[in-house]
Amino acid sequence: MTDETYTASVVGGTGFTGGELLRLLSGHPDFEVVQATSRSADNMTVGRSHPNLRGLDLRFSDPDDLESVDVLFSATPHGVSMGQIDGYFEAADTVVDLSADFRLPEAELYDEWYDGHTSPEYLERAEYALPEINRENLSGADLIAGGGCNATATMLGLKPLVDAGALGPDAGEVVVDVKVGSSEGGAGGGAASSHPERSGVVRPYAPTGHRHEAEIEAYLGLDVSFTVHAVEMVRGASATCHVFPDEPVSKADLWQAYRGAYADEPFMRIVSGGGGVYRYPEPKAVAGTNYGEVGFELDPGNRRVVVFSAIDNMMKGSAGQAVHAANVALGLPETAGLEFQGLHPVGSP
Repeated sequence: MTDETYTASVVGGTGFTGGELLRLLSGHPDFEVVQATSRSADNMTVGRSHPNLRGLDLRFSDPDDLESVDVLFSATPHGVSMGQIDGYFEAADTVVDLSADFRLPEAELYDEWYDGHTSPEYLERAEYALPEINRENLSGADLIAGGGCNATATMLGLKPLVDAGALGPDAGEVVVDVKVGSSEGGAGGGAASSHPERSGVVRPYAPTGHRHEAEIEAYLGLDVSFTVHAVEMVRGASATCHVFPDEPVSKADLWQAYRGAYADEPFMRIVSGGGGVYRYPEPKAVAGTNYGEVGFELDPGNRRVVVFSAIDNMMKGSAGQAVHAANVALGLPETAGLEFQGLHPVGSP
């Protein structure tokens, strides 16, 4: 623990990621949660929305009455933070936004992939939150933009190949298929996320043109063919990437690339064809944690590499990533408040 404790607030605290932020921050050795906001649950206890946090002595307050804090975490739907960002900085020295509002570097990309941007002057100031991609720029950042969970899973899988030069301009098409859990739709996900409609499905919900493609191109420089399926899983995102490198690669080349990229990363694990039941990355194995798993298999006959990656979408893909980035920005130990392992056996993640 450091000598200094940082005060923190969570705006949008009744949602799934808001609850995860409150869980993480309440157990963090260097943060003190002083406010959680919600219009729908104003003055209600945090435990009413998040039963796992019934021991937290905190009530939701109105988001129009922000307290002064060191760090403000915003877990609101897309479009809210860009309209409230001036007020956020009046209340806090550092803002960590978990929506899509600041995660793309240029306003033109919001015109193309979203519905434009109302505060484009902040985009150059924002730093992408995923430390494995952008650690060197996070130190001292005062506006941190959380990455999308599907983009996070995909980029963690592909980054070692990009770093090793296996995916240059002459590489073949990169095809990405992502399976995601129902929590990605949020607490208000609607009929498609309800259990009777979700149960038993493997449903393509974004066959083409998913917005997270923009992040992959912006931060990895890759143009990918991207499809997302909704599956019967609560937590998790699992990406399978079909890659056709510039030149033939061997298993030894792949191990060198992935170990070189992640040997010193505290939250990355390589799981590639070992023994036991869990031979490749699975969301179930990282549920509730900030860990990401990556693995690969070689298909030499087709000059193809199949890359697998798995994360908990609400942790490594959202709240855990946000706290990890805040740790880096503030000069705290990177793993502070995030070192816990998952559970085994465990039911549907």
